[in-house]
Amino acid sequence: MSAVRTVLGDIRPEDMGVSDAHDHLFLSSPRLPGRELCDISAARAELEAFRAAGGAAVVQWTPYGMGRRAADLPGLSRATGVRLVCATGLHQAAHYDPEALKGLRGRLAEVFVSELTEGIGTSGVRAGLIKVAGAFHALDAHARWTMTAAAEAHHATGAPIAVHLELGTGALDVLDLLCGALGVPGHRVILGHLNRSPDPVVQRQAAESGCWLAFDGPSRAHHATDWRMPEAVRDLAEAGYADRLLLGGDTVVAGARSVDGGPGMPYLLRRLRPRLAEVVGVDVVERILSANPAQAFAVDWG
Repeated sequence: MSAVRTVLGDIRPEDMGVSDAHDHLFLSSPRLPGRELCDISAARAELEAFRAAGGAAVVQWTPYGMGRRAADLPGLSRATGVRLVCATGLHQAAHYDPEALKGLRGRLAEVFVSELTEGIGTSGVRAGLIKVAGAFHALDAHARWTMTAAAEAHHATGAPIAVHLELGTGALDVLDLLCGALGVPGHRVILGHLNRSPDPVVQRQAAESGCWLAFDGPSRAHHATDWRMPEAVRDLAEAGYADRLLLGGDTVVAGARSVDGGPGMPYLLRRLRPRLAEVVGVDVVERILSANPAQAFAVDWG
């Protein structure tokens, strides 16, 4: 029987509820000095704000070695009533110390499988997805290494693979590697940040593979996100792909949290949901927020 693997254990997909399909409660990186998501009180307040806006679940895409604080997630989930899904995986090389990456050579897939099936460190928390990342308009050697390990872990566990597309690019290269060369079924791949490179041809070609298309992150000055998102969602829905779409907030720095003055997780439901409903209708939006993430993250764990 399929289940969504949350930090408090496996649940039925239909119990997931309204979901932020891509976000972060905790995240640290040398690329974001001084802007880390590391405050547990702020994380709790953000979840409470999301819950008050009608949210029920958050999928945290923070991968291995980027400050996931997995041991703190069960307590936050219990305290706020928000279901949380945690990630294993590896981001771009720039987010890590080279020596740390060197230590993972030859055992990366093993690490992913262990975190999916046994738990992250001594936390007892099992990951529910694998997060990897592409490069800008390409797949560099690091991306190919991590995606190959992710595919191996997927074949061992069934876990979905969520992909950070750098500025929304490289979607078809990712699918050629994961679904073509490495044999991962399309419906087990989630492409993130497609809204940052709003190419309707690429989006439709990606949807044809059966993968999930994640529109995640509110507007930034250099991203065509909110103002192009409604028409992209409408076009994909009219083409028959409403059942392949996901929405997320992708809060990556402290100043972006709603409790710190930014849009944060509630923005997804407070502003984006009604904006999209004007274009595609309430039923489609609710499907994207509830039924779709339940399917995208449900796995027959065995």
